Amino acid sequence: MHIGLVCIYCIWTVSTLYMVNLSFALLTSVNIINQLFNRKEDKELKIVISNSSSDPIYQQIFNQIQEAIFQGELKEGEALPSIRNLAKDLQISVITTKRAYDDLEHERYIETVPGKGSFIAVQNKELMREKHLRILEDQLTEGIHTAKLLRLNLDELQNMLTLLYEED
Repeated sequence: MHIGLVCIYCIWTVSTLYMVNLSFALLTSVNIINQLFNRKEDKELKIVISNSSSDPIYQQIFNQIQEAIFQGELKEGEALPSIRNLAKDLQISVITTKRAYDDLEHERYIETVPGKGSFIAVQNKELMREKHLRILEDQLTEGIHTAKLLRLNLDELQNMLTLLYEED
């Protein structure tokens, strides 16, 4: 439908149904049009379960929700799908989903309100940075261990790290 026709229809509908003046009808019509054409798609939590992963399914869910929080895709106070709905969507056991949510709550990534659902918890930015640094340190330690097994010297390791860093 042409936008001009939508405007006319909205003005006519609002002014006829509510019997108000034309300026109010025009304002209401503009709001209706904005809602129709500027509607945002509902954000959907995208979790992909990999059968080939060595991580158990609950850990894959935990990791993906944690990553979405770190990346800012999930905001503080935002509701997560219910345990049952997520289990149904992923075609997995409710027990598996509950384990992931319990772990997320234990690590203070989410808060669960009985009868209301689970929500992204308020995150302490400095604490979150420290968690990231701890994970990075563990990964670097593992990489250094592997480099020593391969008998790479520090210069070779630094060159490799520089190349990888600049690649992204």
